[in-house]
Amino acid sequence: MLLAIEQGNTNTLFAVHDGETWVAQWRASTDSTKTADEYAVYLYQLLQMSGLDFKSITDCIISSVVPQSLFNLRKLAQRYFHKQPYVVGDNTVLGIEVRIDKPKEAGADRLVNAIGAHIVYSGPLIVIDSGTATTFDVVAADGALEGTAIAPGINLSVQALHLAAAKLPRIAIERPAHKIGKDTVSAMQSGIFWGYVGLIEYLVTSIQAEYGQKMTVIATGGVASLFEGATDKIDHFDPDLTLRGLLEIYQRTVSASKV
Repeated sequence: MLLAIEQGNTNTLFAVHDGETWVAQWRASTDSTKTADEYAVYLYQLLQMSGLDFKSITDCIISSVVPQSLFNLRKLAQRYFHKQPYVVGDNTVLGIEVRIDKPKEAGADRLVNAIGAHIVYSGPLIVIDSGTATTFDVVAADGALEGTAIAPGINLSVQALHLAAAKLPRIAIERPAHKIGKDTVSAMQSGIFWGYVGLIEYLVTSIQAEYGQKMTVIATGGVASLFEGATDKIDHFDPDLTLRGLLEIYQRTVSASKV
């Protein structure tokens, strides 16, 4: 039983794989102050609800973009599962090149996404991950991470509008029927939603022009499904891309250790 932990700036995903399939998944808000013991209390109850317990977990892999949380996630694995966890970017085998000027700056989430996309889709690829930030990763035909464009996430933009403008309310992100709103809420929804569609379409078109070739475009992340059907620039919506990448990294690392 593998416990995979994928921690972003907003949410943390815990998932259990039994060697054949993902048997359980839970999502929590990311809290950089949470201790290993607090994680354990949270997980213990969820594992129990799924007919599992701490003894069921035989290995652990972690991908985190929150450095201040990584210590406690490591302690969670060590103290409660009695395992030294595999950590993406630390003691794992990626099996791909990172072709950027400073490879150590590549976030764990981007590495995981590149691998998760490459093993399913033929390259070259553009992987769009919609989370706290919206990232556009270019993955070469051989699976290498070639570079990234990073923009503020759609939820972050909504929050910024609300906090910076006294008369603009906090709104739910929805796909509006019209481009021009007739009241403040619909006007904000239109600008945010269709503005992000424009961002996606422009960057995808520009990246392909810069590389001089057509690329398959995959979207993943918490709010990616919002844009399904809104643009023809996205070829696939893949909510399982990150977990697939984590599992692949784990399997590559374990295989390499047996050689």
